[in-house]
Amino acid sequence: MNPGHALFALPFIGQVVISGSVITSWGLMLFLALASWLSARRLRENPGNYQIVLEGIVSTMEDAIESVLPGKTDLVFPFIATLWIFILLANLTGIIPGLHSPTSDLSVTSSLAILVFLSVHWFGIKAEGWKAYLKHYLSPSPILLPFHLISEVTRTLALAVRLFGNVMSLEIGYALIVLVAGFLVPVPILMLHLVEAVIQAYLFGMLALIYIAGGIQAQGLRREKERGAN
Repeated sequence: MNPGHALFALPFIGQVVISGSVITSWGLMLFLALASWLSARRLRENPGNYQIVLEGIVSTMEDAIESVLPGKTDLVFPFIATLWIFILLANLTGIIPGLHSPTSDLSVTSSLAILVFLSVHWFGIKAEGWKAYLKHYLSPSPILLPFHLISEVTRTLALAVRLFGNVMSLEIGYALIVLVAGFLVPVPILMLHLVEAVIQAYLFGMLALIYIAGGIQAQGLRREKERGAN
């Protein structure tokens, strides 16, 4: 386990150790739940500045999803938007003194990748039914089944390792510069951290959206082909 993540580690609970990454992740989830509840209570017909900014963020995310998966925005928006917001905040946690980004822990990014893996199948089955969805693994030939399964595993691993590697390297680079140059010189590096945090959150969420869209649209294309054959 990363030594930085052990800063808030709790003692053994049976055979399980609760690391700082887990505590920080749960803290972020509680913060997001509370912020969502408070934001919903403040919604008005005549929006103030806060609501205008909030609506702008939501509209931007909706437009991004609609451009990839037209007509299915309402279906996947809650999941993809939550991914974007959580990962962005998790990435930015690393700039707070004494804390480390949960996304610089491979166990956290692996958990997020597994959620994406499960969501691809969930949304695919929800859109077309489990029989029709599973059938596409045998198309165009059952011989390709092992390759489809390998693809599912490898892209899940790639999601986890990509986010972990990028955030970890950014934190290490920032820590080394602070150690060598002090706290004043690394201001440009801090700005780079902010930009990179946004980029990595966007890429992870967009890749998840593309995988989900691929599963749903593949079923639509197969159905249209079958209709054309008939």
